[in-house]
Amino acid sequence: LEKDVRHISQIQNLVQFQNFIKLCAGRIGQVVDYSALSNEIGVSANTIKNWMSVLEASYIIFRLTPYFENFGKRIIKAPKLYFTDVGLATYLLDIENPKQLARDPLRGFLIENMCILELLKYRTNLALEPHLYYYRDSHQNEVDLIVKQGNKLIPIEIKSAQTFDKSFLKGLNYFRALAGDRVEKGYLIYTGEKSQSIQGFDLLHYKDITTIYGESEC
Repeated sequence: LEKDVRHISQIQNLVQFQNFIKLCAGRIGQVVDYSALSNEIGVSANTIKNWMSVLEASYIIFRLTPYFENFGKRIIKAPKLYFTDVGLATYLLDIENPKQLARDPLRGFLIENMCILELLKYRTNLALEPHLYYYRDSHQNEVDLIVKQGNKLIPIEIKSAQTFDKSFLKGLNYFRALAGDRVEKGYLIYTGEKSQSIQGFDLLHYKDITTIYGESEC
C-alpha cells in the first residue's frame, strides 16, 4: 500500500499517513469529516482531501455518495467512507480473530461495508453502473443504502444482529413514506438465518444480499 501510494503522490510524513489510514478504518460507514481528520492528524484539510483521493485512486477505499431528492428536508451532502478490502480494514483496526471481531464496536459497520461492497462488485462485474447511495437528512433520518433502478428506489437497512427488532424498520418506513410509489420493495439485511416479509420489507441473510437484483440480472 505504501509503495502504491508513493507512485501516486509524494507523502512527506509516512507516520502521519499511516495514522490517517488507521483513522479511516475507524470511520467506516461514517460521513467523511475532513476537518475532524485534519485536527486529529495535524495536517491541513486540503492534505486530507488529497490523501483521500490517493486511497480512492489506488482502490483502497470508496466513497458512497448521498441520494439527492427534493423531499422537503435538508439532505446531508458529504459522502460516507468504506474500504474495498474488509480484511485490510480489520487489520488496521487490530482485529486478529473472529472472537475479537464479534465483540468489536465496529462490527456492524464492517458488515455494512462488506454488504455494500458485494453489491458494488456484483454490478461492476456486469459492466453496469452501481447506482448505490445512502440517505440521511438533518433530522437524523437515515437509510444505510439506496439502490436506484431506473425510476425505482430500493431502500436497504443493514444490521449485524441475528434477531429482528421492529426498530430496524424505522428508517425504511420513513423513506418509503417520502418516496411514495417509487419504492416498490425494500430489504432488511441481517446476520440471522430466517427469511420473511415484515411490513412489506424482506428480511435477508447478509450472504444473500445480491439476490435483491432478481433473477433477471443473476
